[in-house]
Amino acid sequence: MTIMAERPVSLWPAAHAADARRPRSQQTKIGASDTVCARRAGYLLHGRTPTDGGEKRKAILGTWLHDGMLSAAREEFGWLIERRVEDDTIRGHIDAVQLDGPTALRLPKRLRPSLPAEETTVEDVKTKSTYQWDNILRYGASEAEIRQVLLYADLLHSEGFADIEGQRQLARIGPVNVGRIRFRFINRDSGDDHVQEIAFSAERARGARWWVQQVRSAASPEELPRTFPGPGLSAVCDHCPFKTACWGSAAAGRRPQSILIHDDEDRAKTLAEYVEVSEQMKPLKDRLKFLRAKLDGSEPGVYGNNALSWSGGNPTKVDDVDAMVALYRRAGLEAPMAPDAAAMKVQLKAANIPVPVQLDHDRLTSVGINVTVRKKP
Repeated sequence: MTIMAERPVSLWPAAHAADARRPRSQQTKIGASDTVCARRAGYLLHGRTPTDGGEKRKAILGTWLHDGMLSAAREEFGWLIERRVEDDTIRGHIDAVQLDGPTALRLPKRLRPSLPAEETTVEDVKTKSTYQWDNILRYGASEAEIRQVLLYADLLHSEGFADIEGQRQLARIGPVNVGRIRFRFINRDSGDDHVQEIAFSAERARGARWWVQQVRSAASPEELPRTFPGPGLSAVCDHCPFKTACWGSAAAGRRPQSILIHDDEDRAKTLAEYVEVSEQMKPLKDRLKFLRAKLDGSEPGVYGNNALSWSGGNPTKVDDVDAMVALYRRAGLEAPMAPDAAAMKVQLKAANIPVPVQLDHDRLTSVGINVTVRKKP
């Protein structure tokens, strides 16, 4: 008697359930990581119930990678990881803190780093996809990401570590003189990393605090501005737990942003701005076409700070009607006397038979130019 092994169940339901139980997923007090969007922070601060769930697999994978890297940093370098900071208005969990020598000496030996930093550094680890990677290399952390880590650093600088179970010894040293903040970006697909460091600025941190104060002073979330352009135009909005609460439901066939037009006056202003932006873009588009023409035929390679490559220029795929007729006959199907490619494709797909194609060397796909920034050594 043959016993069939039971097919393993998917781990994703368990992963989603575990993620929902994480303290960060359950907290209602505004956290530094919630300051990505003013209105979203307002929904959280006012205790609104999320209206949207959505797929979280990429975020969960990022969390697993993130936690694994931080655990390795703690074991190998003695970094302080996942440490809580807070005051009366905001809280946060710092990914990693690297203490300078004098500050480290104020801790018990078991908590001291194996190699102190030149100046106390607050580090945040961000996982990104390859799709986002070029922007990271070109522009670095976003304003929202910088604001988040500035708040972490400012809480540590002004309050010190939170006096909670598991970090009492850290809390006893009081406020910590933070020298810099660091972003460590990790490409989830390739494993590449990119580090960006910024000197800690108390003045810039006050700007981040002011942002939080504006959110707290609003009587309702709807009084706060939307930081991003909305679903379909921003990945942040696409995966926001308050997407429906924020953008509502547009008329069938219309984009969510259409709810921002209330009357003909709004329509006229938007149309005028559309024309103005189009006129500003035209010279840039013309210049880009000229520069593209100059580069035509250039060999792929690294030139200065940019790498040039080419894509496309391949034969297009067209339906191979003769091959489809042969497949019809082989499968015992009646081929039309005047072959109808569209109908034949439908029947072939219904019969789970791959639709044959052939290459048309007279019709080529367009050639696209790809320019990516090089990571400086």
